[in-house]
Amino acid sequence: MTDEPDILFDRQGALGRIVLNRPKALNALTLDMCLAIKARLDEWVRDDAVEHVAITSGGGRAFCAGGDIRALYDSGKAGTPYALDFWSNEYRLNAAIKRFPKPYVAILDGIVMGGGVGVSVHGSHRVATENVVFAMPETGIGLFPDVGATYFLSRCPGRLGLYLALTGARLQTADLINIGIATHFVASDQTATLLSRLADGEPPASAIAALAETVGPGPLAEHCDALTRGFGGPSVEAILHALGNEGTWGDETAAALRTKSPTSLKIAQRQMREGVRLGFEDCMRLEFRIVSRVIAGHDFFEGVRAAVIDKDQKPKWQPAALADVSDEDVARYFAPLGAMELTLP
Repeated sequence: MTDEPDILFDRQGALGRIVLNRPKALNALTLDMCLAIKARLDEWVRDDAVEHVAITSGGGRAFCAGGDIRALYDSGKAGTPYALDFWSNEYRLNAAIKRFPKPYVAILDGIVMGGGVGVSVHGSHRVATENVVFAMPETGIGLFPDVGATYFLSRCPGRLGLYLALTGARLQTADLINIGIATHFVASDQTATLLSRLADGEPPASAIAALAETVGPGPLAEHCDALTRGFGGPSVEAILHALGNEGTWGDETAAALRTKSPTSLKIAQRQMREGVRLGFEDCMRLEFRIVSRVIAGHDFFEGVRAAVIDKDQKPKWQPAALADVSDEDVARYFAPLGAMELTLP
């Protein structure tokens, strides 16, 4: 008896179904999964019988908790091409979803982080259930918010995108709807009905509208003014200083920031500044430039060691202080790659 595949595809009436099927690994993405989704989207875009696509998880705690970080760590340590092959093909998949010409419905139920954001947020309809937990926590492992975060986080209202990029803060349903990362709230016990209606050929707009519920203000609303003031500074150092004037919330947020990789924080802040003026595909190329340098550095491996390998939660960042990460150091991550630039067919 063979193990079940990591990803399942099916056509149910008018609906093309993608099911992430690694529940024990929180549906973390592998290179093969990215290639398979991209190939199936390329097939379905030419298939008139497929009117729309839905991506879901096969159960468990997560929609998708990100890329398979342990595999990327092992590849980087061994110097094999897997890590950059993964990121380049993951980013091509993100771009394919962004420009997919048919409705693409992501049903976000459970943990949605990193790569899970990339296979959902760029679609036309992002349906969150009451179980969703969203975050881009990459600065905590010496990485940076990628999978198109340069584009979509930089376009969040006010300073919210910068706040999410730097802190990796976790959001739930109401906040996701209110800032536009998710488009609708549908209760988890109604998602099977939604999929059935889509399979019957009902357009996603009306099928979702029939089942969607309204949400009130989320927890972020309470801190909106403090967040705007705190994250308005021109540098990470200025942000930390400003947060010191925002009471308990500011102190807790500053303390969280001080646990992150100083290099990652400064990369993420520049990302958000540059992303506003770039188109989507240029954002993806920029992210590949950054990740190509990150995988050749120190902090990603140290962050994964502390969080995943040894689990001591005590990373030793290099440099360890924000003051030791210069603008010139950060600029090197953003420099063109020449012949190694990401191509987006």
